[in-house]
Formats: sequence, C-alpha cells, structure tokens
Amino acid sequence: MRQFRIFPLLLLFLPFSWSSALIAKLNLSSLKAAAAYSAARHGFSFLVIQDNRVIFENYPNGRSPDTVSSIYSGTKGFWCVAAAAAAQDGILTLDERVKNTITEWIAVSGKEKIRVRDLLSFTAGIEPVFSLHGKSIPDRNRRSIRLPAVCLRGGSFMYGPSQLQVFSELLRRKLLSRHLTPQEYLARRVLRPLGIRNVDFREDTKGHPLLASGFRLTAKQWARLGILILNKGKYGRRRVVRADFLDECFRGTHINPMFGMGFWLNQAASDPRAREVDVEKMLELPWQRQYWRGACLCKDAPTDMIAAIGSGYQRMFLVPSQHLIIIRQGKDDNSFCDATFLRLIFPATMPLCKKRARGVR
Repeated sequence: MRQFRIFPLLLLFLPFSWSSALIAKLNLSSLKAAAAYSAARHGFSFLVIQDNRVIFENYPNGRSPDTVSSIYSGTKGFWCVAAAAAAQDGILTLDERVKNTITEWIAVSGKEKIRVRDLLSFTAGIEPVFSLHGKSIPDRNRRSIRLPAVCLRGGSFMYGPSQLQVFSELLRRKLLSRHLTPQEYLARRVLRPLGIRNVDFREDTKGHPLLASGFRLTAKQWARLGILILNKGKYGRRRVVRADFLDECFRGTHINPMFGMGFWLNQAASDPRAREVDVEKMLELPWQRQYWRGACLCKDAPTDMIAAIGSGYQRMFLVPSQHLIIIRQGKDDNSFCDATFLRLIFPATMPLCKKRARGVR
C-alpha cells in the first residue's frame, strides 16, 4: 500500500487565487482516518486540496496518482458547466422553452412548457431510460426526444440519461450555425482551459456523446473542475465562465432541493429535521417513491458543500467556505457511506451510518 503523503507547502499544479481570509485547517488524524476508511472499502484515490495546496493524498490498493478511472455521473457536472458557458455565450438561455429548438415538441402535450434548466435538473418529467447508457441504442438523441412526458414539468425528480440527451440534441442544433459539435464546444470552453484532453465521449453510431457518464480521469484532473468552481469560474489567470452563470448549477429545485444542475447540495444539513441519505441507494428506487425534502449528505459536514457524485462511490466534495476539495475514487462497495466518510473528515460528532432500508437515515 502506498503511504499517506502530506504536502503542507506544495502548491497545486496550476495557480489560482484565494482571498486572504483565515481558513479552518483540517486535522491530520481525521484525514488519515478517512483515508483508511476509504481504502478498506476498495478506495484507490483520496486527494485533499485546501487553500491552493495539496495537503493530503493517498493511493492505496495498488494504485498511483496517475491512475485513470471512470467518474461515471461525475461527467454530468462538466456538461452542466458547459451549459452555463453556453448561456454566457448567448447560445441559449436556461429559461427558454425547449420546444423552440426541439420543434417536434410544439404540439406534444406535457412538453410544451419544459425549459432548458428542467432538463439539466432532471425535473422535466421525462423517464430516465437507463438503457441509454449502453450501446444498444444507435441514436440516443432521437430516442430521447421521442420519449413521452410521464409527469408535469417540475413535478418529479427523475435522475438518468434521457433528459441530458434531449439537452444534447438541443445544444447540437444550437451549435450548427457555429459549425461546432457539442463535444467540440465542451472541449473548447471547458476541458482545454482546464488542461484536460482526450476524454471518452461514449459516442453512439450517429456521433452523439453520452452526457450522463463516460469520462475517465485521475483524481487531480477531476479536481481541476473543483478548482474552477471554487474560484468562481476562473482557472489560473483565465476566466472560463462568469460566476453568475456558474452559480445556476448550484440552485436546488422545489421537488429536490438537494440537487442543482449536475451537482448535489448539502444545504439542508443544518435543519434539525434533516435526514442523511445514501444517494446511490435512493436512485435505485422508483422515482414515484422518492422524497428529497430535508435530505442531505451529512449533517455534520458544512452546509455549503457541493458534491459531484458518480456510481461506485466516486466523489468530489467541494466546500467553498473552507476553500476545500476532496476527491475519493474506488471500486463499488456498498459498505461505503458518504455520511460516515465525511464525519471522519469533519468530526463534529462520530456516530457511524447504520444500514437502513432504502438507504435513508
């Protein structure tokens, strides 16, 4: 097993600016405990960056800092940041009606009021259709725009690939006049400024990318998106996206205050009635039975925490108030618990998650 490595003075690979405000430093023993917890549950990357420094990293179970691994649904965050950039560039607006671009929807009952932001927050009422993740559907976009609306806009939270594939088609049509594909736009506006190249877009036979999953990154590559977010849309000296557009990704919805556009939120943690949920177990439930009001990742973690969550407990946790990035990657192991892991890092209290039906506590 690779030893724990602490770098209190090591500057991160690309510079970015923070305010000079004092930052609450994390406890070394807490980080070691969290690293051990992750490693014991098939974790192979644990990276902590605070105040412009890598302060802790650990690559157990035979892995290294150069290990490239799938971030699964962590991919969604990159596309939602690209949507914010597209809004800034005047390509689209988040509140415009989708039917204005996907004209096939004009006369379709239940779809006429769906907005772009509804697709990105999974509140458009279109069923998820998880088979879109595979290779059996040759044209994911065409299949997705033909799906019926099974719930009114804003009346459900249905997490899955179909609504993002509708956005993929909308963005594709919006970019035709600029002679760009969605992949080229994402690379130009987000990935290249972050120094990320050669990602797998999981294209179908028509060349449409899969927006819900697919990227394979090292922990430090994934952290670059976190740097962009914590630095309010800047990476190094470059403004990639304006803060006011980026902030739209971190606004919860009425039906699910815990989810913005591509990112999960811990804002309910301070509520005395808050309940911790295992997101991965919740997403296995039929959408009709989900209840997200008052849900949070960890009641003892900061309420401003933002999370990018991928299957198999791939995680990027961001805490703006502490200028903090935490990356965890590993193999799927359902004995891992976000609340337990986070409570080890933020040890206000130490009771562990208990296994409960449906992953809710």
